[in-house]
Amino acid sequence: MSQSSESSLHEFVVAESEAGQRLDQRIASRFSSISRTRVQELIASGLVLVNSRAAKGSHRLRGGERIQIQIQPRPPLRAEPESIPLDVLYEDADVIAVNKPAGMTVHAGAGNSRGTLVNALLGRGQALSQGGDALRPGIVHRLDKDTSGIILVAKNDAAHAKLSEAFRQRQIKKTYLALVHGLLKGDRGIVDFAIARDPHRRTRMTARRSLVLGNAREARTDWRTLARIDSTTLAEIQLHTGRTHQIRVHFSALRHPVVGDTLYGATAQLRIGKTTLPPLNRNFLHAAKLGFSQPRTGEWIELRAPLPQDLRDFLQQLADAAGESPARIDAALAPYL
Repeated sequence: MSQSSESSLHEFVVAESEAGQRLDQRIASRFSSISRTRVQELIASGLVLVNSRAAKGSHRLRGGERIQIQIQPRPPLRAEPESIPLDVLYEDADVIAVNKPAGMTVHAGAGNSRGTLVNALLGRGQALSQGGDALRPGIVHRLDKDTSGIILVAKNDAAHAKLSEAFRQRQIKKTYLALVHGLLKGDRGIVDFAIARDPHRRTRMTARRSLVLGNAREARTDWRTLARIDSTTLAEIQLHTGRTHQIRVHFSALRHPVVGDTLYGATAQLRIGKTTLPPLNRNFLHAAKLGFSQPRTGEWIELRAPLPQDLRDFLQQLADAAGESPARIDAALAPYL
């Protein structure tokens, strides 16, 4: 059955061989074009009847019941304005740059349409480009939810097209700060493993030294050591490509996962000697600098987002546990504070 933009009524009788199955599972398997989530939404909306009565998705079928299902298309999701404060670093007629806090999602997706950066921008009466997805107006690049720092947003379609092309051509300079587990060898290096979706865990990416995985895409990450603190390395990172989770998956592939990044192998809490630090509850990854050409004038603009207080506090705790001089760490971080 193909999905339609119109509603349709379907009816069937449960076979004896289907006794014991959950109602939502039976409908999802019978109508393969409808997602399990959408089936549950239809049931919750009273659009599924068992013997002419509403039932829960967990209802166990006995066989012989008459099932009626009114299949309706999901209402189109649109980003809605919300009053959420933002730290605006730069703004002109074409672009706005925001210092995104960790914990904020950039744009909505199915099942998650509130509290995002896009909602907050719309809430300040912001005009945004409309050339792309209705859930992602203005968005030309992304930061992971648990990564903080600079994100650039287009206010109009012309700016969106110019910035998107600049990202494609690698003309936008992106600099991050990361604290990683272990001591990186040397003062600088390049990671150029190809990146693909992890075939075993769909929420993750995976990196390999060659393009052996299906749909793997080239990726390059340059790093420079700023400070070694006990069993961790504070690094400055330049992205030359913008793959999903690129920094996180590249450093995990080196066996130096980003501190706090349990998805890619970091421990939930960092242990220094006999001291276990409090959980960071985010990734120690911050988009600290961004340089770009203003899409209308071509003027080169460089922006900075200071290292957020929660990461500064964590470094202080790390220095105390390691018996390290905070002054040395502050000196290494001077351009970022």
